[in-house]
Amino acid sequence: VQLQAFGGGFVQAGGSLRLSCAASGRTFNQYTMGWFRQAPGKEREFVAAVGRSLGLNTRYADSIKGRFTISRDNARNTVALQMDSLKSEDTAVYYCASAYVRRMDIVPITPNEYQNWGQGTQVTVSS
Repeated sequence: VQLQAFGGGFVQAGGSLRLSCAASGRTFNQYTMGWFRQAPGKEREFVAAVGRSLGLNTRYADSIKGRFTISRDNARNTVALQMDSLKSEDTAVYYCASAYVRRMDIVPITPNEYQNWGQGTQVTVSS
């Protein structure tokens, strides 16, 4: 699976952005999809993930819970991250990633559980 993320940009605090990630291949629905981010000088951290198949299972980092929503569209091979009420601390490069997991109820949240990564898209939130 090859991934390409886009939709980043510059926004004022309190604003919204929608990130999208397009995946190649015909087995997209077999992968758990996740979003991670990395701010300057910090390690890559988990943001959100949606389980394989119908995407009934989702997980969110506490720092973004209630503000971000992850969703997947298997017909279009895409996963989106809707980001609302953005804060300056959300500024980072955002990466989408995919993980092959056999069970639909397992949604990994650590980077080393994800096998494929997109190139990243910059999100800058001004205070």
